[in-house]
Amino acid sequence: MSEARFDEIIHPGNRLQICAILAADSMAFSAVQETLGVSDSVLSKQVKILQRAGYLTVTKKTSNSHLRTWLSLTPSGREALAGHLAELRRIADLADSA
Repeated sequence: MSEARFDEIIHPGNRLQICAILAADSMAFSAVQETLGVSDSVLSKQVKILQRAGYLTVTKKTSNSHLRTWLSLTPSGREALAGHLAELRRIADLADSA
């Protein structure tokens, strides 16, 4: 289990959702965009931040003559997400016990 640790890179809403969506498997950029309901530019900006942190990889694949962009969490991205979620649970438990 990952150490509970608040991660300021993952925490902003769109980035947290991107990581959560990709926790199970890689996904096409367009599918992530549709799921979040954001523009190309908004998603691209958040992807670049996660990619620079080493949390996300971007892969281009050709399928039926179409180039598609795929997003996936790296092992360190999965670990950071697990730690961040553990810390959020710890914080929520503090509020519940108050």
